[in-house]
Amino acid sequence: MKKFIIVTLLVIIIPFLFVKIFVQIDKINFKYITNNTIRVKDEQTGNILKLPFEKYIIGVVAGEMPATFELEALKAQAVASRSYAMYQMTVTKDKEYDVLNTTANQVYLTDEKLKENWKNEYQQKINKIKTAVSETNGEYLTYNNQIVNAMFFSTSPGKTENSEEVFVSALPYLRSVDSKWDESSPAYTDTYTFELNDFYQKLNLPYNDNLIIEITEKTSTGRIKKIKINNQEINGRDLATKLSLRSNYFSITQNNNKVTINTKGFGHGVGMSQYGANGMAKEGYKYDQILKHYYQNTEIKKN
Repeated sequence: MKKFIIVTLLVIIIPFLFVKIFVQIDKINFKYITNNTIRVKDEQTGNILKLPFEKYIIGVVAGEMPATFELEALKAQAVASRSYAMYQMTVTKDKEYDVLNTTANQVYLTDEKLKENWKNEYQQKINKIKTAVSETNGEYLTYNNQIVNAMFFSTSPGKTENSEEVFVSALPYLRSVDSKWDESSPAYTDTYTFELNDFYQKLNLPYNDNLIIEITEKTSTGRIKKIKINNQEINGRDLATKLSLRSNYFSITQNNNKVTINTKGFGHGVGMSQYGANGMAKEGYKYDQILKHYYQNTEIKKN
């Protein structure tokens, strides 16, 4: 009897293990509900791709947010990216293209590039991205029935920024909100060290043995808007760009001929924090709750 039971179990278990180990993950065939297209300019080659809109959103979510993030965070990213693209299309309708494929707008990666990047994880990861896009198909954000400029960035230092403190316009849906979930980000804090001479050269400033720092203007959350270095005023974002810092939320100290800069956060700080969105998703928030937290008083609509 024991022998019969063992043989029976082996007959059941071995095929199950074979399927689990050797059968490939099924491919999700994405169906495009509309014929909407978008013109995407490759900033490197100058070529303009005309893509089905939702296919573009798949490539953007894959390019902008790690596929390892929670599904609800990926869904929030899909809606934000769709909204951002739709907003840009209203701005660039008289141009030869709608969006660039880089961080100048939002990163778009082709299927070929994703296969190259993800290798044997490609099918699993692209399926997850397609699920996020499919489950939010056609959804976008509005404020007073107008499509929102749904900006987003990687990591906040604990709060997002009011739009007018970073860019020009004060947009009612891009208000500073708490983002306590960002500490899990690998970019939450960072440290940079420069030779004093190199520091001055990168900022096009004359050399001086003594580094005198005076912060003259900050945003309401503590990002540096203007700073004086040896009595020469520099825009905080310009300084971050010239020194390749992740953020203009920083402190600078001198130690003999070395300059140390400590930063907090990654990106401009306006709109949705991606690591914040993932932290919210881990706590059980749904994508619509994430979006309405970071984009105040907005509504989700569907094409």
